[in-house]
Amino acid sequence: MARSARAQEEIRRFLDIGVVQVAELDLDGDAAVLRPGPGSPPVTHGEVFVLVRKGGRPVGTLLGRVPRGADPRAVLARRARAECGPAVSGEPGVTPFTSVVVATRERAGQLARALDSLLAQDHPRFEIVVVDNAPVTNGTRELIERKYAERVRYVCEPVPGLAGAHNTGLDAVRGEVVAFTDDDVVADPRWLTELSAPFAADAGLGCSTGLILPARLTTPAQVLLESHGGFAKGFTPRTYDPACPPGDEPLFPFTAGRFGSGANMAFRTAVLRSVGGFDPATGAGTAARGGDDLYGFVRVLAQGHRLRYTPYALVWHHHRETWRDLETQAYGYGAGLTAYLTAVLVNRPALLPAFLTRLPRGLAHARTLTAVRETEGGGTPGDHDVRTHPWPRRLSRLQRRGMLYGPVGYLKARRALRATARGAR
Repeated sequence: MARSARAQEEIRRFLDIGVVQVAELDLDGDAAVLRPGPGSPPVTHGEVFVLVRKGGRPVGTLLGRVPRGADPRAVLARRARAECGPAVSGEPGVTPFTSVVVATRERAGQLARALDSLLAQDHPRFEIVVVDNAPVTNGTRELIERKYAERVRYVCEPVPGLAGAHNTGLDAVRGEVVAFTDDDVVADPRWLTELSAPFAADAGLGCSTGLILPARLTTPAQVLLESHGGFAKGFTPRTYDPACPPGDEPLFPFTAGRFGSGANMAFRTAVLRSVGGFDPATGAGTAARGGDDLYGFVRVLAQGHRLRYTPYALVWHHHRETWRDLETQAYGYGAGLTAYLTAVLVNRPALLPAFLTRLPRGLAHARTLTAVRETEGGGTPGDHDVRTHPWPRRLSRLQRRGMLYGPVGYLKARRALRATARGAR
């Protein structure tokens, strides 16, 4: 197929992607409660992406179709009982005093939605710190002072960059555990309890991550992203231990994207401070474009601390909505991947031999990550590494270009930070 014709076909396929409803289904014995997802209307006929809970805890997702005139609850409950895993027994356990850091920039409306969900957490003792990153207006400060003055602390970080903003939050927190999330999420009421409890159960734990699901699937871009795994990492809890490298992860610990994402992560505060926090030359808002969360994961693991992934700690993420957003994300993901690897090797050169040993497999893995994927059908949006729509060549090319740019972007960001520091003297 000629290149122009192929591009036109990809555009047609993209525009043909239909809206998918988002819902939650809580199964309790023979009973089933169906609720729309955060901010979604009641479920009706058509395609529905469903988070299935048992005993309140997430156990799986499914993509169901409700026929016109049918009862959505009955149709989806029947599917869920046949396909989703068993109920999860036990409670999270002890929860340490935890701080939540939310970095934001000029998105007061989204931030308010996120803060409302954070203030509704069932965690017995926590604080919230908002870091206003390189603000150009007083919108965020005014929102905090007007609506959240006694419940949320406001901190300003004038230098742009997500990692730098997170470090400013890290300096300000008082909790034994520090959790990070984004201003475009809605946190499940159990999120903070589930994310922080593993630290009390495991003294060697340095980091925990949780489940991220789509809050809405109302545009082709949102559905396409989620159908290629989105930010989800499955429904099986898992501990990554550098003392016992996982046999099914030959690139461990350098495939840090397998561990979780920055919208849903927590660290033992003392551990994150001991490794120097995040590299401020990484992350959105810098020339590196991303990789700040991945850098944090690897630095903590490299110090011998364990990382725990728990699907019971859930946030709903508002994915970007347009094709242009997908282009920006694809390039940024590629750049962030190689930028964080560069940051790790610059800051921890002792890891270079291990990195070189894994390099051939790493290159093969990179080719797989950026491959054009043609297969349609099967799978469920939200399942890790399951594809339900073709991944366009344009996005694959952008991701590869980003990977080539990442080390350059990281070095540019380092130079910019040094220049900023000199100007502040």
